[in-house]
Amino acid sequence: MFPASLAIARSPSSVRETRSSHAARPGASLLSSARSTALPPEIAFLANYGVPVGALVGAAAEARRINASPQSVLINSGALSDDEYFAALARRVGLPFTTCPENLGSGPGAPQAARAGIAPIAPGASDMLVAPDGPIISVLFQMQRNGALPLQRMTITTPRRFAAWVRQSAAQAIADEASSGLRRFDAELSASSGASHPQLVAIAALVLLASGTLLFSDMLWFGLSLCLTLAMTSGALLRLLATVQACSNPPEPQVSSLSEAELPVYTIIVPLYREADVAPKLASALARLDYPRAKLDIKIVVEADDEATRQAFEALALPACYEIIVAPDGAPRTKPRALNVALPFARGALVTVYDAEDEPERDQLRMAAARFAQAPAALACLQARLAIDNSADSWIAALFAIEYAALFDVINPGLASLDLAMPLGGTSNHFRVGALRELQGWDAWNVTEDADLGIRLARFGYRVGALASTTHEEAPANVAAWIAQRSRWQKGWMQTFLVVSRDPRRLARELGGLRAVAAILLLVAGVLGPLLGPALLIMMAHDAMTSELLRPTSTLTILASTVWCSSFVMCLASIAGPTLIGVRRRNFYAEARWLPLLPAYYLLMCFASWRAVIELVFNPYHWSKTTHGLARSSRLRQPQDSPAQMPDFNADTCWTRA
Repeated sequence: MFPASLAIARSPSSVRETRSSHAARPGASLLSSARSTALPPEIAFLANYGVPVGALVGAAAEARRINASPQSVLINSGALSDDEYFAALARRVGLPFTTCPENLGSGPGAPQAARAGIAPIAPGASDMLVAPDGPIISVLFQMQRNGALPLQRMTITTPRRFAAWVRQSAAQAIADEASSGLRRFDAELSASSGASHPQLVAIAALVLLASGTLLFSDMLWFGLSLCLTLAMTSGALLRLLATVQACSNPPEPQVSSLSEAELPVYTIIVPLYREADVAPKLASALARLDYPRAKLDIKIVVEADDEATRQAFEALALPACYEIIVAPDGAPRTKPRALNVALPFARGALVTVYDAEDEPERDQLRMAAARFAQAPAALACLQARLAIDNSADSWIAALFAIEYAALFDVINPGLASLDLAMPLGGTSNHFRVGALRELQGWDAWNVTEDADLGIRLARFGYRVGALASTTHEEAPANVAAWIAQRSRWQKGWMQTFLVVSRDPRRLARELGGLRAVAAILLLVAGVLGPLLGPALLIMMAHDAMTSELLRPTSTLTILASTVWCSSFVMCLASIAGPTLIGVRRRNFYAEARWLPLLPAYYLLMCFASWRAVIELVFNPYHWSKTTHGLARSSRLRQPQDSPAQMPDFNADTCWTRA
């Protein structure tokens, strides 16, 4: 693209080149005095190395328009690579440049060093590795003019290579913090602590009581079943209240959009494992996001043993706003642990999480940024709506899509409008980075980390809002894959319930009495409903045909019949209401033909929940991986671009505005 003078030596010996070997070649006359004064110093010198002046002028104009650094605009547009830019910068100031900082020795071992962009090459060493950005570049120019640059003690590299060097040098510390940061912060908030002794005693007592009532006492069984029924009925009532709220009030306030200069840097974290096949589709989906590329910070997190996924993304030759992070080996091998590995290196003021198969709407980041900018600081998270794209693949995918429509288009917006603690979805949740770091990120030991984090945000005084933007996802299309995924979700809900119920008095202090009760009821209904709902329904049907349920003759049977029948109606309404509204809002009329199979769907959910109980006892932190890229249908129009056809960001087409 540019002259050979920008070629980068890649051997370790290139690190200690002399000042004379880095001297800039003549060519200052390439810039007219008018243009040179108009160009920011961070990029003006590039004209001496063959970068077209038109590209520099366009980059400067674009940087002013979107309030970003001109070099980030130039690099992220694809006009030149970050290696080319920083090699030229090193020559400009007469310092050595390296693309292999790992050959320099062990780094500082702190994520803060990656954000600062400067660190000693080895602990206690005076030689420094520098990844200059922003005002640091101007400082380097000033030091050079004053003759104050320590030429033998500074080496320049790119921010991406600098961060990779820090992560490699501090791999063990990063792995430990990603796994145990929350536990060290507050062990009561982490699922790694398991059930407490009082909880184990309570669970054992409930099991013994249930067994004893079945064998010895109809009255005790009646009392126990009544308590369980009331708990599930209360959860159903809460769902109905959320549904009414979502239908009666607009849950998401209308806000004015931000100018591109006002938009903050936005970090996107995509944790992946064995997802090489979906790399092109994911890259295309992210490329379609309508957000200034110079203000994007995209972290692709892969596991250390997943060479195929890492190589698949490296082969795409993605822009410099992408960074591939290799999570160091460690336990547990979960998605939240991978997220925690990336969080300390996030450069954005806002951060969101996407999954491998996600296709968010183009303006989702802009909408979230506008909401955060105009909301109080207590609003720490926005949950976008999730919708299933491959609903035509099978009956189970269709019912999954309807379930998602009920949850994300009706119930969750209603809960947010009621200002209640809301379990999050596993993707497309947008956060203020400061709040997320204050909470120590995600719980690496909770296999449904989203449900846990939504409630933990509320415990710390933060609010979760709903975002009226959709991310399209892929659902498991066969029963075996669906059960494996749902078992993990149910196990995570059980882990979250154990965390929340460890200290009810503390929960009430942190959430307030009513909000604490609502959070408990949501979790109880989410756990007990699938576990016991089908059995209780069968028992009720049996009693309706063989006993006094519909023909009570005494005060006790009248009371029992009233409770059971009211509970049945309430639970049925809490399922039917959000389901039908979700079908209408998402236009899932074709999928609705499978609604007669909903009882079978809930029986499968019951099976998955009991499987989750077994896993919770014997393998609590195992992550059942869902395979993506298997969809046979799509409600969205198939993307026309491929990795080779992604938007062209060369210097000739990038600066049309200028």
